[in-house]
Amino acid sequence: MSLPTSSRNPPAFVLVHGAWNGGWCWSRVAPLLRQAGHAVFTPTCTGMGERSHLLNNEIGPSTFIQDVINQIVWEDLHEVILVGHSFAGVIISGVADRIPERLKHLVYLDAFILESGVSTMDTLSEENQDRLKAAVDEAGGTVPVLPPPRPKSLNIIEPDDVAFVLDRLTPQPFRSYVEAVTLSNPHGNGIPAHYLHCTEPAFAAVAESDAWAQENTDWIRLPLAASHCAMVTAPTLLANTLLHIASEAE
Repeated sequence: MSLPTSSRNPPAFVLVHGAWNGGWCWSRVAPLLRQAGHAVFTPTCTGMGERSHLLNNEIGPSTFIQDVINQIVWEDLHEVILVGHSFAGVIISGVADRIPERLKHLVYLDAFILESGVSTMDTLSEENQDRLKAAVDEAGGTVPVLPPPRPKSLNIIEPDDVAFVLDRLTPQPFRSYVEAVTLSNPHGNGIPAHYLHCTEPAFAAVAESDAWAQENTDWIRLPLAASHCAMVTAPTLLANTLLHIASEAE
């Protein structure tokens, strides 16, 4: 399948990674979007990926939101298509809340949608909360972190895909899971949005967010025949989907 192209100046993509990842996770998708003429930015949040040396006790979701805002402002980007995977649904909601004038479209890729004042930890069962707290305690260290999960638990199972992520996943600052983001506006802040629901298989952790997207008549929900980490396991399918969203948004 060939990638769609446009004769107009296409909008820039800013692709935001989820928990335990970094900007590196988009390296299979970004070239395909650039091939179609888009500028693409893949910021890595503070304390993650190649910025893991900056890990500290002050890092929370507001830090990650500011990371993305700074990328957009310092690059002087406008009419951005902002994409957030998984945990980054929280981040792009925060960015949309603060700088809606810079954004053209939002894409939630199998992502969390949390009510204002609700943390990721608040959405988990008591059993899962206890399990995560135990993992933090076991990890030790001066900064509380969630150790990276096994790739299989993220539905990454093909040997090449496992090898790609295995040594790149980094611990997640625990504060980013237990600290809530306060939004001043409804989710999306009036910006057109798509929710991409990965179906092969469905990822249980985002089931409530997917249900919310289905009930929100202002958003477009699309199934994506890929596993949760589609940017790793189905990059061409994801790139094509993002490019079609971009063409519809023009």
